[in-house]
Amino acid sequence: MKPHYLSPLFSPRNVAVIGASDTPGSVGQAVFANLLAGNFQGKLYPVNLNHKVVGGIPAQPSVKLIEGPVDMAVVTTALRSLPAIVKDCGKKGVKGILLAKDFADSEEQERAALADALSIAKHYGIRILGPNVLGLMRPVAGFNASNYNSRVRAGNLALVSQSSALCTAMLDWADSKGIGFSSVVSVGEALDVEFGEILDYLVADNFTQGILLHVHHVHDARRFMSALRAAARTKPVVVVKSGRYEDDVTGLTHSSNLVESGDVFDAALSRAGVLRVSTIAQLFTAAKVLAANYRVQGRRLAIVTNGIGPGVLAADSAYMYGVELAKLSDATMTLLNDALPANWSHGNPVDIIGDASPVRFRTAVKVCLDDPNVDGVLVIFTPQAGTDHLTTAQLMVGLQRETTKPMFLSWLGDAKVSESRELFSKAKCAHFRAPEFAIEVFRNLASYHHNQQMLLQTPAPLEGAQVLPDVSGARAVIAAAQQQGRAVLSERESKQVLAAFNIPVNATRLARDADEAARLAADIGYPVVLKIDSPDIIYKSDVGGVELNIANEASLREAHAAILARAQAARPDARIEGISVQSMRKRRNARELMVGVTHDASFGPVITFGAGGIAVEVMQDRALSLPPVNHYLVERMIDKTRIGKVLGPFKNMPAVDMEALKSVLLHVSELVCELPEVREMDINPLMADEQGVLALDARIIVQLEAAARGKPYGHMAIMPYPMHMVHCSMLKDGTPVIIRPVRPEDAHMQQEFVRNLSEESRYNRYMSSIKQLSQSMLVRFTQLDYDREMALAMIREADGVEEQLAVARYVTDPDNESCEFALEVADHWQGKGIGVILMNALFDAAREQGLKVMVGEVLAGNKGMLKLMTRLGFVVQVHPEDRALTIVTKQLWQQPAAQAPQ
Repeated sequence: MKPHYLSPLFSPRNVAVIGASDTPGSVGQAVFANLLAGNFQGKLYPVNLNHKVVGGIPAQPSVKLIEGPVDMAVVTTALRSLPAIVKDCGKKGVKGILLAKDFADSEEQERAALADALSIAKHYGIRILGPNVLGLMRPVAGFNASNYNSRVRAGNLALVSQSSALCTAMLDWADSKGIGFSSVVSVGEALDVEFGEILDYLVADNFTQGILLHVHHVHDARRFMSALRAAARTKPVVVVKSGRYEDDVTGLTHSSNLVESGDVFDAALSRAGVLRVSTIAQLFTAAKVLAANYRVQGRRLAIVTNGIGPGVLAADSAYMYGVELAKLSDATMTLLNDALPANWSHGNPVDIIGDASPVRFRTAVKVCLDDPNVDGVLVIFTPQAGTDHLTTAQLMVGLQRETTKPMFLSWLGDAKVSESRELFSKAKCAHFRAPEFAIEVFRNLASYHHNQQMLLQTPAPLEGAQVLPDVSGARAVIAAAQQQGRAVLSERESKQVLAAFNIPVNATRLARDADEAARLAADIGYPVVLKIDSPDIIYKSDVGGVELNIANEASLREAHAAILARAQAARPDARIEGISVQSMRKRRNARELMVGVTHDASFGPVITFGAGGIAVEVMQDRALSLPPVNHYLVERMIDKTRIGKVLGPFKNMPAVDMEALKSVLLHVSELVCELPEVREMDINPLMADEQGVLALDARIIVQLEAAARGKPYGHMAIMPYPMHMVHCSMLKDGTPVIIRPVRPEDAHMQQEFVRNLSEESRYNRYMSSIKQLSQSMLVRFTQLDYDREMALAMIREADGVEEQLAVARYVTDPDNESCEFALEVADHWQGKGIGVILMNALFDAAREQGLKVMVGEVLAGNKGMLKLMTRLGFVVQVHPEDRALTIVTKQLWQQPAAQAPQ
C-alpha cells in the first residue's frame, strides 16, 4: 500500500518554519527551538521576512526560495497572511501544514482568511492540521513541532487531544509517571485534518501500540466511528471525553428527553470496541495495562488476602465499581479447605490468615486462578509478623507467567514493601498501592472486553423475515405529512409506519364525531379506548385526552364529549382532527415497556429501550444503542435495564415472549436505517407478555423537508448491512447465482473456499503458500466496516447449502478517494464469466461510496488475471519497485479539471 497521505505531517524529511524567530516568548521561537533541540534528523529551514539568520541557520523570506524539497511547513505567523503562504507552499510542493498560531473566533477577517487558505490548500492537495493547536510531536523520531517546553519521553503510546491545555496537563502528568509517546497530536479546531484521519495513520504506525484520545466534540461521526473501529481491531484505544453534558439531546418525545449526549457517546464507544474512562489518571493507567496485554474475559474477581479488613474493604470497592465477586466452585472450596488453616474465611474474599507464608499465598492464588468461575485475582499482602513480602512477591511474578488470567498485586505499606514493588515494576506486573485502584482497572478491563465483543457485532439482514418491510408505503405516509408542513405524525400515521416494518400494533381508526366513533366501536367490539387526535398534542394523557375500558355506546358518547372538552380547555390553540378509536387490550401478565428513537447531533439515530407507561420519566430506566443492532446487541440492551429483570418468570407471572420483544427492537433498527426522515419515535406503552408484544400507542417525529439522497445510510454513524447490493445473476452456462456482501457468519464458507483453491490460485491471490486463512485474517475478511471496505461474494445454493464461487473485495485508501481491490475465483468455476460480473458489481459499490480510482497488484505471471483486467478497462503497468508485479489502475469516473486559484 502506498504511504499514508499524512506522512508529510507525521514523518517529514524537510521542514520549513514560517515565522521562525529569535524573539523570546514568540511562538516562532518556541517551535523552532524545539525542532533544533529535538535531534530531528531531517533538514530545517527558517523562513523570516526580516532576518537572514535564525538560530544560526540561514533564513529565506519565502518558502518558494528554499533550495530542495519541503514536505511540511509550520506556520507561526498571523493568520491574515495565511492564504498567500499556502499558495507559496502549494507551488513549492509542500503537502502538510501545521498551524501553530491561535486565532480568535471573533475576528471575522481571520476566519475569512482561514476559509480562503483551506480552499487553496485543497486545490494543491495540502493537508492542514489546526488551528489552535499545541503542535505535533513524534518523540520516537526526535521531532517536536510544538511550543511545549518540557520533556516528552519516547514510548509506544500515541496521544491525540482536542484541547491544547489538557494536552499539556497530560504530558506533564505522563512525564512524572515515566510514560512515553510515539506521537502527540493536538487537533485543535480540526477544520481540515481530524480524528478519523489521524487514527487511520496511527493504526498503520509500527511505533504505536496503544492510542489515547481526548475528545470534546466530533465533526464527522461516520469517519470517526469507522476509523475508531478499524483502530480498535488491532490496538487498544482509550478515550476520555470532556463536556459530557454540554450537548444534551433535546426533542419532543420521552425517548429524547431521557437521553444525555454523554450516554450516546458511551454507546458509540462501546460499539467501537474502545474503552471510555473519566480521568487523566485512568486514561494512562488503562492504556499501560492494555498495552501490556492484560485481558479479562468477564467481571468475576477473586480476592486473596492475609488481612480480612483490607479484603472486606476491597469487596466494598468491587460492589461500588460494579465488579462481581466470583462464586468459588465446589472443587475450589475443597482444595482451599485442605490447604488453608481451619479458620480461613471460607468464601470470597479468601482470607488466608495473617501469618500466611509465601507458599500458602501461592497455593491459594493458584487454586483461584484455576477456577473457571474466576476471571481475575486480586492479591492483597499486608506485612505482619512472620510474613515474607519479597519471597511472596517472587512467587506471584512466577505465577503470573504461568497463567493467562490477570493478577493484580497490592502490597500495602511503604518502605517495608518497596523492594517488592521494584520487583513488580521490573517484571511488568500490574501492581497498585491501594486495592481500590486495582479493582478500578479490573472493571475497565472487563468493560474493554465487553466493548471488544460489541465491536465484533456486524448486524446482518433480519433472519427468518417472512415479510419484507413496506419501505415505500412508510415513506408515502411520511411524505404526506411533510407536504402538509407537519413534522409530528398522528398516532394512526405512526402505527401505519410501524406496521409497514412488521411491528405489531393495536390498530387505530379515526372518528370525526361521536356517531362515527360509535359505529367504529361496534365494528371493533367493546371494550374500546378513545384518544384525542391532534397534530399539536404529543402526550394525550397530559390534557386528559384518553379514556380507557369503555364498555358500551352510552359510556362512549359521554367519554367522547369529555375528552373534547378537556383537550380544548387545556390546549385551546390545538388543531383537533377527531377522536381515535381502538380495541381495549387487557392482558393480565403484561409488562409495560417503551421503545424509542432519538437523534443525536453527532451520531445520528439512537435506539432506546426501557420501562414504559405514564411514569417513564420518573422511572428513568432506559438503555440505548446505535443502530444497526442484532440479537446480541438487543439482548445487551434489555439486560442493562431494571425492567429487563422482570421480563422472565416473575412471582405468578410467566416470562414474556422474548423473541417477539427482540424482534420489535430489530425491526425498529431496520426502520431507522431505511428511513432517514425519522428523527424521533416513542412506542409507549409496548405491551409484552407470554402471548407476544403489541404497540398500544406510538408517535413519530420526522424532519419537515424530504431527506436528501446522498450516500446510502449517510445519516448513520455505523454503516448497516447494505441489503440493496444483494441481487441475482446468471453465469454464461445458465447457473443462477446470488451476489451479496459478505457477512460474519460466512467465515466457515470463506475458509472452505480458500482451502479448496489450488496452490497456484492461493499464491496468485495471497502471494504466499498459505493453506488456509489464520483466525485474524478470517475475522478481517468477514467482519467488515461497509463504509470503508466491501467484499462481494458470489454464491450458488444447492439443496439448501450455500457454496462460494468467488469473492471480490476492496479496501478504501486513507485518502477516501482510491481503493485497492482483490479478486478470487474458485478453480473449477473459472472461465464462466464470473470475474466480469463480480468486478462490475464491485465497481458499482465503490462508485456508490464516492471512490474515484481502483488499484491492484497482480503477479506478472498471472496472465489470466491481467487479460481480465485489460478487458475491464484497467491500465496495466510494471511495478516500479518489483518487476515480478504489475500495477493495474482503473478510473471509476472522470472528474473535470479544477481551476487554479488566482
